[in-house]
Amino acid sequence: MKSVLQDIFQLVSERKEEMIALRRDFHQHPELSFHETETAKKIAAFYEGKDCTVKTKVGGGNGIVVDIKGGKPGKHIAIRADFDALPIQEETAVPFASQVPGVMHACGHDGHTAYMMILADTLIQVKDQLPGMIRVIHQPAEEVAPGGSKGMIEAGCLDGIDNVFGIHVMSTMDVGKVFVHPGAVHTGRATFKVKMTGKGGHGSAPQDANDAIVAAAQFVSSVQTIISRRISPFDSATVTIGSFDGKGSANVIKETVALAGDVRIMDESLRPIVEKEFRRILAGTCEAFGISYELDYQNDYPVCMNNPQMSKLVSDAVEKAVIPEVAAVEECGPQTASEDFSYYTLERPSCFFFVGAHTPGTPV
Repeated sequence: MKSVLQDIFQLVSERKEEMIALRRDFHQHPELSFHETETAKKIAAFYEGKDCTVKTKVGGGNGIVVDIKGGKPGKHIAIRADFDALPIQEETAVPFASQVPGVMHACGHDGHTAYMMILADTLIQVKDQLPGMIRVIHQPAEEVAPGGSKGMIEAGCLDGIDNVFGIHVMSTMDVGKVFVHPGAVHTGRATFKVKMTGKGGHGSAPQDANDAIVAAAQFVSSVQTIISRRISPFDSATVTIGSFDGKGSANVIKETVALAGDVRIMDESLRPIVEKEFRRILAGTCEAFGISYELDYQNDYPVCMNNPQMSKLVSDAVEKAVIPEVAAVEECGPQTASEDFSYYTLERPSCFFFVGAHTPGTPV
C-alpha cells in the first residue's frame, strides 16, 4: 500500500513538464524586488478555484499566502519560496532568456516558485490525508533590504505556525545532493554609504586644497583592521568597500568621495563591535585629515539560525524518503551570503537548506 508521501512524489513527477514551463515563463519575465506585481498576479491566478485559502498583497506588497488544511490533526508548518529577480543583464543563449533588459532570474527564485506552485497544488489534491495545515508563503523581495519576509511576518504570515522550512538551489553545490547545516547557516549583514568632503583644488597647488581621496584611501585601509585586530580569529566577519567613487580630472584634487559597502557577520554579538569600530575609525580618519563626512549605516538581515532539531528532521526525512534523484544528504557548513529567511528563524524553530544545482565537471 502506497503512503501519502509516495503519492505526492508521483504526482509531482507527473507534472515535471508543467513545472519546467512555469519556471521558464517566470525566467522570461523577471521583476525586481518590491516590483513583482505581474509575477504575483500569475501566482495568485494559479490558485483560483482550488480548495485552499489564498491571501494576496500580504504585508502591503506582493506577498501571497496559501493555506492548505489537512484532514487530520497535526502541526501547522509553513514552506516558503521567493520570487524576485536581480538587476543583471542576461547574456545566455537559452531560448527562454529574460525579455526584460537589465533584469534576470540569476539566483534561482524562478525555480523555487515553479516548484512550490506544483507542490502546493499536489498537496491540495491529497490534503484530506495530511495532518495539520501547510501554509505556502510566496515571498517577494528577498534580494533587497529590508526584505519581503519582514513585512509579511509583521502582517501575520506566521500566525498559528509552528515551524518554517525553506530551500535554495545552489549552483556551487553538486546536483543530486541535499545540504543541511544546523545553527548559523547564513551571515547577518549591514550596509553603509559614506560621503567624505574636503576642499577641492588644483594638483599644482595641493597646499591650498584638502584631498578627500587621500583621506578615503586611508580609511579603506584602516577599516580592515576591524577584522584583523578587533575580531577574534575564531570568529567570522568581513568589511567590504564595494564602491569608491572619486572620479575626476587627472590634475584636479577631488573635493568629495563617496564610498559604499557592506558588513557580514556569523555571530550577532559581533554586530555592535564592527559598527562601533567602523564609526570610530571613520571619525578619527576624517578628524586627522581635517575633512567632514556623512554616514548612512544600516543594519539589516540578521544571522540565519537553523534550529538543530528541525535541521535533523529535514536530514532524516530526506534520507528516509529514498528519493531516486537524491544521492546523498550532506553537512554543508555555514554559507557566507545573507538571506532574509533569517527573520523567520527569529520567530519560529526553522530550517533553511539547499539543493545542489552544479553539474560535476562544469565550471562553478
